[in-house]
Amino acid sequence: MKKLRYLLALLIVSPFALLTSCDKDFEEVNTNPNDPLSVPAELLLAGTIRSTGDRIQDYFLAGEAGSCWVQHFGKPVYNENELYIPRQTPISNLWTVLYSSVAKDADVMQKLAAEEGNSKLQGVALVLKANAFHMLTDAFGNIPMSEALKGDEGLITPVFDDSETQVYPAIIAMLDEANSLLNGNGEINAGQDLLYGGDWTRWKKYANSLKFKVLMRASTSGTTALGNIPSQLQALVNSGNLFTSNYDEAKMAYLSAAPNANPYFEGLIDGGRDTEWCMGEELVNFMLNTSDPRLPVYAQEVGGNGSGNGYVGKPAGIQDIGNSFYGDSNNVSLIGEKYLEAEQPAYFMSYAQLMLYMAEAAENGWIGGSAADYFNTAIAASCSANGVSAFTIPYQGGAAGLQQIHEQMWVALYMQGHEAWAEWRRTGVPNLPLAIDAVLPSIPTRFNYPTSLQSTNGANLSAAVAAQGPDNLTTKLWWNN
Repeated sequence: MKKLRYLLALLIVSPFALLTSCDKDFEEVNTNPNDPLSVPAELLLAGTIRSTGDRIQDYFLAGEAGSCWVQHFGKPVYNENELYIPRQTPISNLWTVLYSSVAKDADVMQKLAAEEGNSKLQGVALVLKANAFHMLTDAFGNIPMSEALKGDEGLITPVFDDSETQVYPAIIAMLDEANSLLNGNGEINAGQDLLYGGDWTRWKKYANSLKFKVLMRASTSGTTALGNIPSQLQALVNSGNLFTSNYDEAKMAYLSAAPNANPYFEGLIDGGRDTEWCMGEELVNFMLNTSDPRLPVYAQEVGGNGSGNGYVGKPAGIQDIGNSFYGDSNNVSLIGEKYLEAEQPAYFMSYAQLMLYMAEAAENGWIGGSAADYFNTAIAASCSANGVSAFTIPYQGGAAGLQQIHEQMWVALYMQGHEAWAEWRRTGVPNLPLAIDAVLPSIPTRFNYPTSLQSTNGANLSAAVAAQGPDNLTTKLWWNN
């Protein structure tokens, strides 16, 4: 999908013509209708949402890195990623797309909407921009933000801002501003709004729920850069503007056929590569042990649904996979059919995820309400989203309760690779084994910066690495467990 940019027509008029009678109605008859002087801000909305969704569902990164590293998935073939050797092109694509096709387009949309007096669309643009920077900083650490998106002003070597003290506070400020703007004038074009069909009230709930998530991501780090996190969490609860059901959650539906279908459908089903992916042993065994009714949705039976052969996952890693039992896709469970459907949505943030954050916050005494109630609501919401009846896990409370909350976060974020990886890095739950034959001493905790930055912004990149730590996959971010 081509991105729309500011378009400016250059009108050249002879000085002599301005002195003659021929200039009557000159502007009207000499305006090219195919080269407009301005672009409606709303026309940037669908593309910005779609670009975000496609990064969330990028099976070469969210799948092969995020979902495999938290051992939701495995690869019976081509499994270098499981040994912690990620593909570099998708890492570069994540960086490039989130900057150029999401954050930049959202920034342009925000400015155009301001010129149009459309406060609601300004708010939407800020939410999308905040989410893009949140994805970037949680993947890489320190990133350009304060000087980013200014290439049209000649600033092409932006400094990298500190994730804890600069980027995270700026994200919170964006979401606060968005929350205010969404109460203002204007409207959101329903046909361009791939998340909420023009419903600004649900965008407001997403802005606040995303803020809750950002604060929770930082909550266990001991940071003071965001002020009093518990009081802000309680204020969000008091506002009444958080997700209240699966109806509110932020998810982008795809269409039934390429090129507008879910990337997993296009790559694995249309591409004939579905047998190159399977379930991870850790997730399958955990769900079997808890009699989780979501397992038949997450996974196929060995040999295909209806075989009666049950569910088997692959242990992470194994360098010589072709000569192992797990190198034969007929011996393991493949990804569930529901999650390979063309119209399976890309989740920006689910109601279940919010409820699990609220359960954790309540257990820690940061917000009012019952941790057990939030916990059970989260499980019921995830089960409903997967089309199965809810089941009960007796909530234990205390440290054991937090363990349960984090385990269920890991389960509920299935097929949401970036978020599942981020939450595992934050909590360390479950205690995952190192991949067999891994080339690193620990599971990766960040992506390395794109190699192109060495030539395009080398000095600022070097300063970021010096401040944060080596540009390695195992360098921990400030909020990591």
